[in-house]
Amino acid sequence: MLEGDPAIQYQTRRDLLDEMRPDIRARISSEGWGAEFLACRNPDGSWGQRFYQPKWTSSHYTLIDLKTLCIAPDHPDIRQSIQSVFAELKGEDGGIRCSRADKKSDVCVNGMVLNYASYFGMPQEQLRSIVDFLLAERMADGGFNCQSNRSGARHSSLHSTLSVLEGIQEYADNGFHYRLDALQQAAAAAREFILLHRLFKSDHTLEIIRKDFLQLSFPPRWYYNILRSLDHFRAAGSPWDDRMTDAFGVLMSKRRPDGRWPLQAAHTGQVHFQMEQPRQPSRWNTLLSMRVLKAYPLGLSEGAARP
Repeated sequence: MLEGDPAIQYQTRRDLLDEMRPDIRARISSEGWGAEFLACRNPDGSWGQRFYQPKWTSSHYTLIDLKTLCIAPDHPDIRQSIQSVFAELKGEDGGIRCSRADKKSDVCVNGMVLNYASYFGMPQEQLRSIVDFLLAERMADGGFNCQSNRSGARHSSLHSTLSVLEGIQEYADNGFHYRLDALQQAAAAAREFILLHRLFKSDHTLEIIRKDFLQLSFPPRWYYNILRSLDHFRAAGSPWDDRMTDAFGVLMSKRRPDGRWPLQAAHTGQVHFQMEQPRQPSRWNTLLSMRVLKAYPLGLSEGAARP
């Protein structure tokens, strides 16, 4: 991993070796994947065709990819791109709409917007309406669902819940304070919703909700998976919970004899470029797996006991 892309090198040293290397981070925008994403930026500051089209090459998903790389958060071109999105697509409900024709904002998308907008340092006054929108869409079971303001969904979605949780965590990590107490209460309830499902099981039957929750896909896009979920619990500083054990059992079962984890699948759709090849060893999934095991050493022993 220390020989990989600068984004991998930087996060490996930071998260596994406890080394802060700003010199490596500075290279992310000029070398490798970060430079490739930035080279795909249109003259008007957008990516793809529109904010949300085509899916994986759109401005929205490129911005979440750039945040995932840990590119420097003060990058002026990226900040300008986000400012343009806010100026053009802020809806009456306070959220960012996927297109100007949309009357309602999407909960899952706005969780991701809060994620990268907080990371790239948007002014707090521009984030307030998104915070209000997300808090208004909390569901009675503690989570979130992108259909809550559309079809009247009554049960939260793990996909949407995790996207909102990641946004709240980034908001808190970057020192924003507007309605922070309410957001942290919402996050605690949302994490309990995920733990109630043991990260991937029905809370009634204990059957696997969806087999693709167990697939180590990267980038995850809007899709939920157990490794992405465990990495959020790590980022949030959540203590070990025995209800994580089953997920760690699945994760350890996917570790190859050489100690690496594979990229099991890629979500279909047009991309700017492929960071890694499916069914091959993955630096990303190996990094994520090792840092959640570092945060939860019990996962190594407890998870290994669960085939």
